[in-house]
Amino acid sequence: MPPLLKLSAITLDCADPLALAAFYQQATGLEPHPESDEEFAGLTGGDGLLIGFQRVDDYRPPRWPGQDAPQQFHLDFDVDDLDEAERLLLRLGASKPDFQPNERWRVLTDPAGHPFCLTARG
Repeated sequence: MPPLLKLSAITLDCADPLALAAFYQQATGLEPHPESDEEFAGLTGGDGLLIGFQRVDDYRPPRWPGQDAPQQFHLDFDVDDLDEAERLLLRLGASKPDFQPNERWRVLTDPAGHPFCLTARG
């Protein structure tokens, strides 16, 4: 029996969809969706998955690791070299919170404040 559900999109709330899409496009190499605009921007990959970024008025970014504005979800990315990936993403506009849970992965935040993790491939 085929799976009941197929993940087709992940959408992140933010204040500036085009800026956040540009950050993730540079970080992942995914292609900008041709219908992206100031209200909703997207990136697509060869597998058909869309990562979307939607404008939300009065957006409040999550605060890692606190729960005043909880993260609610986060993305994980496999990388070959944690240090190299961290340097690149910081140059692109990510931030690194002081709190890091352990040495196996790195928690960064995107320019809109969403936490995401880097894990060493393998």
